Amino acid sequence: MAEEMTGGCACGKVRYTVQVEGDEAYLCHCRMCQRATGSVSIAFKQVLKADLAWDGEPDWYTSSPIAVRPYCSRCGASLGFAYPDSARIDLTIASFDDPARFRPTHHFGAESMHRAWLCTSGLPEMRTEEYAPIMAKWAAAGQQPG
Repeated sequence: MAEEMTGGCACGKVRYTVQVEGDEAYLCHCRMCQRATGSVSIAFKQVLKADLAWDGEPDWYTSSPIAVRPYCSRCGASLGFAYPDSARIDLTIASFDDPARFRPTHHFGAESMHRAWLCTSGLPEMRTEEYAPIMAKWAAAGQQPG
């Protein structure tokens, strides 16, 4: 059964509402996604374009002769990936207001995968509130992180 979910960019200029089926998502490791996002991989949820409504139209970057990417020109947030001739679009998991629902089910672009970044369990972990210098910056700004 479809569930309505919302999301958007960091600054709030671009928002969306989308009908989502299932919790399956995937990680893309292709070089195009790595360069477009500045990350070693990007998590996506594929949805139907017809089920997606933008509130504040995103800007569109033609990242290759076959693909476009919605993003916010004000804050720079990457919002997705699409083939213009497809009925589907992939939205970035992190752009959802509640991304916890989704689970990765496969990898794409494995030829460019940086395996050292896949399994990081066992590495030391630090919560934001445990790092005094950044908490002091947030306090000076009169805000909380997040």
